[in-house]
Amino acid sequence: MPYLIALDEGTTSARTVLYNERGERLAMESRPIDSVYPHPGWVEQDPMQIWSAQMESARAVLDRTGIPASAAAGIGITNQRETTIVWDRATGKPVSPAIVWQCRRTAETCAKLAASHGAMITAKTGLVVDAYFSGSKIHWILENIPSARERARNGDLLFGNVDTWLIWKLTNGAVHVTDPSNASRTMLFNIETGGWDDDLLSLLDVPRSMLPRVVSSSSFIAHAASEHLGADVPVTGIAGDQQAALFGQACFRPGLSKNTYGTGCFCLLHTGATRPVSRNRMLATRAAQVDGPQFAMEGAVFIAGAAVQWLRDKMGLIAQASESEAIASSVSGNAGVYLVPAFVGLGAPHWDPAARGTITGITAGATSAHIVRATLESIAYQTREILEAMESDSGERLAELRVDGGATANNFLMQFQADILGARIVRPADVETTALGAAYLAGLAAGVWKSTAELESFWRSQRVFEPAMSEQERDRLWEGWNTAVRKCRA
Repeated sequence: MPYLIALDEGTTSARTVLYNERGERLAMESRPIDSVYPHPGWVEQDPMQIWSAQMESARAVLDRTGIPASAAAGIGITNQRETTIVWDRATGKPVSPAIVWQCRRTAETCAKLAASHGAMITAKTGLVVDAYFSGSKIHWILENIPSARERARNGDLLFGNVDTWLIWKLTNGAVHVTDPSNASRTMLFNIETGGWDDDLLSLLDVPRSMLPRVVSSSSFIAHAASEHLGADVPVTGIAGDQQAALFGQACFRPGLSKNTYGTGCFCLLHTGATRPVSRNRMLATRAAQVDGPQFAMEGAVFIAGAAVQWLRDKMGLIAQASESEAIASSVSGNAGVYLVPAFVGLGAPHWDPAARGTITGITAGATSAHIVRATLESIAYQTREILEAMESDSGERLAELRVDGGATANNFLMQFQADILGARIVRPADVETTALGAAYLAGLAAGVWKSTAELESFWRSQRVFEPAMSEQERDRLWEGWNTAVRKCRA
C-alpha cells in the first residue's frame, strides 16, 4: 500500500501527517515553532528551528507508525505563506531571522509604494500593496543586514518562503524551487504571465538570481536526501497553506469556497482559469496548479486563532484554547462587549496597518467570560466582512461555507459563524485539510490517484451548522461590530 507524507509547516507549529491511498489520516505529529517580537509590530522566527521542528515531527510520525519512509510514494509540502527567509547559497546559513507574514516593519515602505505604483502592482500581482507579502520583506533584509545587498548582487544569496527553504534543506541544497501558489504571494510574481516580473524586481531592487524556479504544484520535484527520513522519498507536491486547504476541501471547481480557521482566517473562492477582479479589495491569487493555471479570490484575516492564544498566553483568561467554548457559552450574550483583534493591523477588506486591538462596550457588569466570548465572536465577524465583499464581487449569495482548521472544533464558534452569516457551515470529517491538500497534490503526481474526481469522492462532512439567529438580532450585533471597527481604526 502506498503512503503519502504531508509536511505542514504553519505559523505556530510544524506538523507531519501520514495518509494512506484512500486519503485517510493514519498519524500526525507536531512540534512548536517560536515567534519573537523584537519591536511593536515585528514578528520573527528562526529558520533553523523551522527546519528542525519539521524534521522532528516527520521522524516522530514514522517512528510511531513503524512505517518506513521507503513505503511513501511522495512528500507533499505546505507552508505558512509570505514568511521570508534569505540564506547564503554556499553555506546554507540564514542571513537574518525569518520575517513572518504578520510582521509590519515594512508598512511605511509599502505605503510609499502604494502611493506611487499601487495600481501597477495590483494589475500585475492581484495583490494590494501591503507589508503582508514577501517582496518588501526581502527589500528590508537587503537594505538592513550588513553586506546583504552586495552579496545578493553577486549571486551569493537565495530567497525563499518556507516551502522553498524546506525543499532546499531536504535536497541538501540541490533544488531551489517554489510553486505558483507561493510565488503569487511575493508581490514579485506576475499572475497573468506566470513568471517573475522584471518591473517588480526593479521596483523593490531584488536580484533575479535570488529567486527560486517556479514549478507545478503537483509534479516530481526532487528526491529528499535519504539521511533526513531514512529513504530518498520523492517530493511531488507543493502549495501554500491556504491553497492547499482549498484543494484538500475538494474545491476543484469555480464557485466552491472554504475558510480556514488557524492563526489567521483565510477564505478562498475558486474561480477556475479566470483571474478574479475585485471592487472590494479582495486578492487575486494563484490556486494550486495541476493542469494549467488556476485562480482564486482570497480574503485574509490576520488575527483569528492567535487572539485565543493571546487570551491564554498574555491575558491568562484561559488555561488552554479548548476551554474557550465552555466559557463563551456560559454567558447568554456578549453584553455589548466587542473585541477587535487588530494586533498587527487589519487585513481584508480594510488593509489598515495602523489599526490596533480594541475592546469596546465594557461596563461594570462585564466579566472575563464576556471578553472570551467577544474574542471568539470577532473571528466570525471578520469572516463575514470578507464573505460580504466576495458576495458583492461575484453577485452571488453564499449558500454554504466549508470550514477547516483547528478552531473549527469549537462548536460555539461554528454556530455563531452560521448565525452571523445566515448561512450553513459545513465541517468536514478531516479538518486538517491543509495537510490533506498537500498529500493530494503529491499523490496525483506520484500516480497514487488518477484524477481530482477520485479525490472528490473522498470528501465527507462531519457536522452541518444551520443558522438559528433572528435577522433582527443578527443586524443588531453586526451594527455593534462595525461601530467597534470604526473606533479601532480611529
